[in-house]
Amino acid sequence: MSQDTVRIRDATPEDAPVIADIYNESIAAGDATMDDDPKTPEYFRQLMAGFNKREAILVMEVEGKVIGWGIIKRYSDRSGYRFCCETSVYLYRSQVGKGYGTRLKKALIERCREYGYHHLVAKIFADNRASIEYNRKLGYEMVGIQKEIGFKNGHWQDIAIMQLVLKDVPPEIPEKYR
Repeated sequence: MSQDTVRIRDATPEDAPVIADIYNESIAAGDATMDDDPKTPEYFRQLMAGFNKREAILVMEVEGKVIGWGIIKRYSDRSGYRFCCETSVYLYRSQVGKGYGTRLKKALIERCREYGYHHLVAKIFADNRASIEYNRKLGYEMVGIQKEIGFKNGHWQDIAIMQLVLKDVPPEIPEKYR
């Protein structure tokens, strides 16, 4: 992975078609999201338009082409959870295993620090060992399994809950993100 050909940036509405394409590939694979129905570019445009100042989608470009994206979204609207968010990364399947996901997730974690998040959550299919190990290598720890929480692929799915606590982030939302 050449440093000068990889770029991570904030997504724009113009990225919605490729974001949808990558996500729909994950929906079809059936192992990375509980969504069953493909999403349209308009769905992602509306999602981004509804973000607060501490939510974002970052896209990763390799040689000018978007090959993956990651999201930071609030964990809950309840004010007591204002320092907690959920993070997810999606790549074109052909790009998995090349180090891109790690680099993108690290960028998400740094953005979470910037936004003033203290507690990051990752929800993962419990049988997706590769994703669990990937998050573990980035500092996330397993905190539990939600048994039979979703129904997908013709059977009940367990979801692993992992967390990363950013101990260096104080309980204060930076002024520019209020």
